Amino acid sequence: MTIPELLAPAGNWQALRAAVANGADAVYFGVETFNARMRAANFEQEELPELMHWLHRRGVKGFLTVNVLVFSDELVEAASLIRAAAAAHVDALIVQDVGLARLARRLAPELAVHGSTQMSITSAAGVAMAAELGCARVVLARELTLTDLGRLQNQLQQRQLAMPLEVFVHGALCVAYSGQCLTSEALGQRSANRGECAQACRLPYQLIVDGEERDLQDQRYLLSPQDLSAWELLPQLEQIGIASLKIEGRLKDATYVAAVTDAYRQGLDRLVEGLPSAPQSAEQKRSLELSFSRGLSTGWLGGLDHQALVHGRWSKKRGPQIGAFERLSADGWWIIQTQAELKPGDGLVFEAPGYGPLEAPAEIGGRLMAVQQRPMGRLAVRLGPGRIEARGLSAGSPCWLTSDPALEGQWQRMAGQATPECSRGLRLRLQGRLGEPLELRVEWAEGLDPAATEQIKLLSASVLQAASEQALDTSRLQAQLGRLGGTSWKLEGLEPALEGALFLPIAQLNKLRRELVEALAAIEPGQSDSQAPLARDTTDFTELLQSLSRPAHASPLSGPGSGTAVNSEPQLVVLVRSLEQLKALRDQPVASVIADLDQPAELREAVAIGRGCWPGGIWLAGARITRTDERWTLDPLVRAAPDGYLVRNADQLEVLTPLAPCCGDFSLNIANALSAAWFLDHWKLQRITASYDLDLKQMLALVRGCPPGQVEVTAHQHMPLFHMEHCLFCAFLSDGHDHTDCGRPCEKHRVLLRDRSGSEHPLRADLGCRNTLFNGRAQTAAEALPQLMRAGVRQFRIELLQESAAESQHRVQQYSAALRGEISGRSLWQQEQLDSRLGVTRGSLKSGRGVG
Repeated sequence: MTIPELLAPAGNWQALRAAVANGADAVYFGVETFNARMRAANFEQEELPELMHWLHRRGVKGFLTVNVLVFSDELVEAASLIRAAAAAHVDALIVQDVGLARLARRLAPELAVHGSTQMSITSAAGVAMAAELGCARVVLARELTLTDLGRLQNQLQQRQLAMPLEVFVHGALCVAYSGQCLTSEALGQRSANRGECAQACRLPYQLIVDGEERDLQDQRYLLSPQDLSAWELLPQLEQIGIASLKIEGRLKDATYVAAVTDAYRQGLDRLVEGLPSAPQSAEQKRSLELSFSRGLSTGWLGGLDHQALVHGRWSKKRGPQIGAFERLSADGWWIIQTQAELKPGDGLVFEAPGYGPLEAPAEIGGRLMAVQQRPMGRLAVRLGPGRIEARGLSAGSPCWLTSDPALEGQWQRMAGQATPECSRGLRLRLQGRLGEPLELRVEWAEGLDPAATEQIKLLSASVLQAASEQALDTSRLQAQLGRLGGTSWKLEGLEPALEGALFLPIAQLNKLRRELVEALAAIEPGQSDSQAPLARDTTDFTELLQSLSRPAHASPLSGPGSGTAVNSEPQLVVLVRSLEQLKALRDQPVASVIADLDQPAELREAVAIGRGCWPGGIWLAGARITRTDERWTLDPLVRAAPDGYLVRNADQLEVLTPLAPCCGDFSLNIANALSAAWFLDHWKLQRITASYDLDLKQMLALVRGCPPGQVEVTAHQHMPLFHMEHCLFCAFLSDGHDHTDCGRPCEKHRVLLRDRSGSEHPLRADLGCRNTLFNGRAQTAAEALPQLMRAGVRQFRIELLQESAAESQHRVQQYSAALRGEISGRSLWQQEQLDSRLGVTRGSLKSGRGVG
């Protein structure tokens, strides 16, 4: 049996120590830059040697998260961080950015790279792509089920690809695919791909169905999943062969890390001991719920169940629901229907009814001052200190236990307990003769480089004397030199080679032992570096970056909307989402059209409609995600035989790039020239679409770093906010649990989500029943068109969503005129009331200088 590694989060030193003290095999953490939890306290880069030395002395691995997209002007700084991580003996980097993975393999080939869950890996093709980038492990998307994981292992065996797999088992669940969520960026100008998630999924939304508000009663948090808790699935995960089990929570405190790590350590230890898996006890479940939960579930691991994933009632920590309010007695006792055992000091909260559809539920509660048992499953409690009004409550108002001071005290003790260093084996050799110093050498030291230990030669301060009594025999030497308590060493062998009966004072032996410990510490990996702050590496990486960003495959301009020379006229590529829109563009001045259709049956018809209509041809786009059992969804794309494909994931890269010209879409998250070069060269793409995380300045830097004409820019779109495995149509418009019994309400209703600002965002379902919520307000880069054209961009894409035929033609005519310079970008967005923005922020558009 191979027991999975238990991997715990560490947002600061306290959490890191708590993780190790409670049984983590490894911890993951970030520094002040390039990590997806920028709101965590995080560590300083200069602390890496000390941190890794502390972990390694306790037999624990440390993984550095560098799991964000990296912009072109940040690559030198990122290279410096990679070098610092390697020097500090970090065990692995957790990486999202393709270019960063390439850079790490070139700069520090001895440093392992793990593909982050931000890579959206959902299939064997995704794992294979990570392997080609040099990854030694992949962190799979949270959306995969146990069945998917087993199928994936079989598919990897068929490919003869041995790749350790890591999955999340506990903590907060994102409703959107990690790496594919653009909500914070579009609505808050903060990018989740840059560690600045604004948690828009935790806000209330109102469901608008066919133009009417749908009354969902107390369900308001339509996009806020319950937290993940896979404790009961540990045996299945072990049987599938998952290598690492990951606990989410770098924003959580040390007590949370201690409580959750301990719970999973106990579960894994049962597997080690060969004990039958036990159902999670009520006490364990209560502890996990109180440590932090929005309600606990097995997430997607237990299988797709859109009714269970999101309860929709609240979106913050509450702890276990224990009962309901009944009444307030005349003498001031709160009567609660509950089977829970409560005690003074516990915290309770009640939810008051009657709040608005986009309002957070009102909460009433406090500490228990007194508890009395009442008949028929009731408790009478007093809340305080001070007067707490119950007028907002009605009979049946739900009640939660939010705090248990006794349990919290236990967590504090667990988090604060010391962790001794591991005792490692040590073998010594001694030699000496009368009148000479005693010489000590290290024959073997567990975990240290033999070449380094061979250099250790220690001599006693005074010379050996003839022994009148108490000669230096093996037992006496072992007794003195083996007193290594308080260090990480234990003496496992000693070989004395002394000529005659010799004597040395005990003080000299003790001094020799102390010098030995110091000498071993000096050659400890990372220890020598930790004695002084690590200076930031300012090495000039320009030549290396240029070599990595220069693709061997730099084809001339070709494909949809391309010309034959770099100085060709700028051209328009249009993405349509209906046959009506497609037909409306047959006589329009566009270079090519991409049909992004939900129904496979329409693909051949789309190609027939568009064949020969535009210079660059008719192209097709597939889904953003392909799961382990969805390779068949590519067959209709192949059979339709279009002029080219817009590819969005690893499966499409594998299947479609050999068949026709391909352009990589924004979902590949290409934010720097190193990433662009890999996709252009390795997959022979005609062009790549720039990541939507780039503002204008960053976009121009990417364009400058790529071959001319090989970056396509999306100039107009309704930003795809959430891209989700969770189906709101199934969850809120049916009684079904998945696509097998939902009745396909997505094909019958037009659905919008209204947010707290009153904006209404369209919801669409794709072939795999995945939902995309689009920004209700379109954004445009029209103002930046002159700068982008001067930089060499020649293909500009506009993406239609729900436009009619007439509106589609109008949109094309607007942008065609803007590209020809007949109207300014400023007048375009002002007349059409569009959001003038490119990527995360308006970049240089903020001032409006030099554009339009």
